[in-house]
Order: sequence, then C-alpha cells, then structure tokens
Amino acid sequence: MVKVISLGGSIVAPDNIDTEFLSEFTTVIKDYLASVPEAKLVFIIGGGAPARMFQNAYKGIADTYKAEEADWIGITATRLNAQLLHAVFSDYCNDPVVYDPTSVSQITSRILIAAGWKPGFSTDYDAVLIAERLSAQTVINLTNIPKVYTADPKKDPNAKPIDSISWKDFRILVGDEWVPGRNLPFDPVATKHAAGLGLRVISAAGKNITNLINLLYERPFEGTVIGPE
Repeated sequence: MVKVISLGGSIVAPDNIDTEFLSEFTTVIKDYLASVPEAKLVFIIGGGAPARMFQNAYKGIADTYKAEEADWIGITATRLNAQLLHAVFSDYCNDPVVYDPTSVSQITSRILIAAGWKPGFSTDYDAVLIAERLSAQTVINLTNIPKVYTADPKKDPNAKPIDSISWKDFRILVGDEWVPGRNLPFDPVATKHAAGLGLRVISAAGKNITNLINLLYERPFEGTVIGPE
C-alpha cells in the first residue's frame, strides 16, 4: 500500500526550517508505519521560503531574468529540504533522494523521498509522475491552507473554501501556465497531467497534525478533493 504525499515547502520552511512541526510530523509518520506494517510512503518536498528568497534575489540582481535559471534555483532549494527529510528518516530510506521521477519503478524501503526534477515543472508534477509510475490512485497535497479557495483568500475577502471540485473546473481556477515561484494549490502542468490520468488529489493543511493522522488512516478529514471527473 503506497501513499504519495506532496509536502509543500511552505510548511517545511515557511521562513526558516520549522523544526517544531517536523518533529511532530516525524513522530506521526513513524507511529503510522509501526501500526500499518504494509504501508509505504513517498514524500515529494517543495522549496518553500528559501526557493522564493533566492529567486527574488536573482530577479533583483540580474540584468536579464530567465525563467529556467529561476527554476533551477527553486529546484536546488527542494533538494536541500528533501535531503533534510532523508536524514531525519534515514532508518526508513534505503535509496538516495530521487531527482528524476521517471526513474521510480518500486519502493525498496518504507519511505522514498523525492525533490525537484527539471525546469518547467514543480514538485506537484513530480508527485503526479511518481503516482503514475507506482499506480497510486491518490496524491495527498499538504500545503499551508486547509482547503482550496475560489480565489486567493489573502487578496480576495470574498474567496470561499471548496470541498470538492472537478479537474475541468480546477483547471479554470489555476490556468495553464507554469510560472516559477508562483504560489498555487496545485500547479497547472501537474493539474493537466493528473486530469488526464483520472487521478484524485486531496489538498489539505499539512500542519494540522490531527487532520494529517486522519488522512493517513483514511478517516474523515478536512480538505479539498480534486477530481476525478
């Protein structure tokens, strides 16, 4: 039984590394693996504040801004965050951090950890590709918001939370263009591929530990279910 979890950089490193959250997260994951011996987990880690900080520095310094260069900066941040998680879960990981999601064919230990791949794609897309490779039906997308909203709630006071949404309507919400560093509940490239696969994505608040436990054990949870149609 494999669960694919996209762990947003915004909850791993919102400003600095959130060691308090990661300690709780580690305990929950280890307890879950102990209680469900057949379970295996894949974590794909985002870049968070370090990615945006260095991307903004590049944008402010360089004479010519190149999206590919900004992407590589973000990818490098995901790899640093992923290496931290790999170290924390070293007793559960036989394989090194995965950079190329298309290389994944099986999980040889209880946990597999992946990071950013190449320009033009986010870790959301990596999660979808790994789910496809492992025949997983669901990706759990842990972010810094409890649900997907009709608009950015920080900018639009009329934004409303969504319990469930089809891929067709979600694609209207996020658009089709990938922009490095853009903060979306699930990126447009990943959205298009997930829709084609008929994948189910659950978007939920990663720092709500009780809710995380409910997601792991497939109990009622708070979040947004995206797709399938």
